[in-house]
Amino acid sequence: MKNFLAVDTSGSYMSVVAMKDGKEFSVFEADCAMKHSVLLMEKIDEALKKADLTLEECDFFAACVGAGSFTGIRIGISAVKGLALALGKPTIGVTSFALAAYNAIDGKPQGKILCLVDALHDAYYACGYENGELVLPPAYLSEEQVLKLCKEGYVLRSCAKLPIEARMAVEVVSPISGLKNAVLLAAERGEFGALSAVYVRKSSAEENVCK
Repeated sequence: MKNFLAVDTSGSYMSVVAMKDGKEFSVFEADCAMKHSVLLMEKIDEALKKADLTLEECDFFAACVGAGSFTGIRIGISAVKGLALALGKPTIGVTSFALAAYNAIDGKPQGKILCLVDALHDAYYACGYENGELVLPPAYLSEEQVLKLCKEGYVLRSCAKLPIEARMAVEVVSPISGLKNAVLLAAERGEFGALSAVYVRKSSAEENVCK
């Protein structure tokens, strides 16, 4: 499977990657907060035109399934599900943690990496990898807990700037490279299946209902 379309709407930015015959064609919008639903199909069309690729020529479709923005995640998954259903194509879901972890040129992370997504209010969605293997499952951590893991040898990595950078170095990596590498690895492993959002914690609305 050489051709695919992948989208990431889990954060304030937007990434779209079209792969054709092993070549990457991408579109990146640095600030798309609250505009994912308006711009996504336009950016998908832009990426496909860059690649001279049609939706019918895609072997599969992929989306970042979180953690991240509750609304953004739903938008990306819904769009990809719609395309896959209409064209009878398989889907792959990759996490925002995998995008940060598999960002090296060869897609193989080395050492202990703690991948972070800003959860606001001095808290983070986090996931730990060691030499490419998941060792700490997704969790909702306070800044204090993140800093404690740093002392245990974890290097912090994210696809976006984080508030914690004022106190601890964070390696900010390319969302585009991460999306491409994570999807390629998942495809190589045959990780096709239904898309399901990764919500590390309940949304504010859900938490309020439970009170």
